[in-house]
Amino acid sequence: MSATTRNPTRASKSLATADSAPELSLTADELKSAFRRHPAGVAVVTADDGSGPVGMTATSVFSVSAEPPLLVFSASNLSSSTPTILNAETVLVHLIDADTIDVAKLCATSGIDRFADTSQWRRLSTGEPLFTDVKVWIRGKVINRFDACGSTLIVVHAMESSISTDPDIAPAADAAAPLVYHSRQWHRLSDETLVQP
Repeated sequence: MSATTRNPTRASKSLATADSAPELSLTADELKSAFRRHPAGVAVVTADDGSGPVGMTATSVFSVSAEPPLLVFSASNLSSSTPTILNAETVLVHLIDADTIDVAKLCATSGIDRFADTSQWRRLSTGEPLFTDVKVWIRGKVINRFDACGSTLIVVHAMESSISTDPDIAPAADAAAPLVYHSRQWHRLSDETLVQP
């Protein structure tokens, strides 16, 4: 993958600015408190703009369109991975389940080399870093970026996906328990959590 020379900050469109904030506004703590009660799926986003692999854990990944296949996620400007992700042309989105929570924890830990253990990952032929135990991943091209007051909302056109059915990796891939993040804790979903209509 080749490094790009564009300035990601200048290339980003503005989604929100401090000047555009309404007079009546929640505090940061109030918004965080509300969203702690809203469970979210867990993903790990990896990229390499030519300067080396990076990975970050995200609970903001969601699909926005099936035709064309688009997904979005946000990247905080405080994350050490964000400059590379903003500069990369493509990203790899790993959809994390309860069996691969260690990957989510690894990429949520600051101040470490997340790719030091070379037995955990390899590169796709297209160059993106892949954590090999993750059963579901989506590779996509970054098509837009929107500045959002300390974060960037990144729009990705999905180009390729993989759902592992390798019995050595996932004896029953569809039985892997989904992982969600809720109230600052990791949760494994199971049939016991099903709410009947």
